[in-house]
Amino acid sequence: MDLDTMRARVRTDLRDPSAERWDDTTLDRHIERALAEVSLAAPREVTATLTTSADSRDLDLASLAGRVAVDAVEYPVGQYPPAFVAFSIWGDTLTLDLDSAPAAGEEVHVRYSGAHTIDDEGTTVPDALHDLVATGAAAYAAIEWASYATNRINVGGDDVWRRYLAWGQDRLASFSRALAKHGRERRLKSRRLYVAAAVGAGRRG
Repeated sequence: MDLDTMRARVRTDLRDPSAERWDDTTLDRHIERALAEVSLAAPREVTATLTTSADSRDLDLASLAGRVAVDAVEYPVGQYPPAFVAFSIWGDTLTLDLDSAPAAGEEVHVRYSGAHTIDDEGTTVPDALHDLVATGAAAYAAIEWASYATNRINVGGDDVWRRYLAWGQDRLASFSRALAKHGRERRLKSRRLYVAAAVGAGRRG
């Protein structure tokens, strides 16, 4: 799935295959909005390896592109079960909640939730969520167009904007319900993975 394919899917939902009402730039904006919502409910699961500095408990998170939240920090690495440590975050600085600072050059695994991307090369969105992104994008597009078309002359008739508004609101409600479901599933999964076997409970940021 790339951006062009996603656009085509949204146009199919909107019944606008010839781009009579929505140009690519407008649809891309709505796709990005839906993608951002999906990223919050069902983000990418990413593990980054950072390296400690001498006499410091701080790690720089600036390199974690698209970071939504830090879910767990493993230190020291390579143990079984994994040793998760407590942490705090201020801006792009993660501080390990340790009695003593680690030595220089030690690895720390940061497990974080990341924003999804979609472009001409492809997407990080799982196949199972492609329809969800399309649903959200089409809903936002329909509602915005209905607002714009109110009190304007429309080829489809004076009531066409009402139909788009009702359709968009219905799709948006479905989109919101699906986001809530995925959000609950993710919270339950995080508890199973990171809390039961944790050495210390991490504070997210």
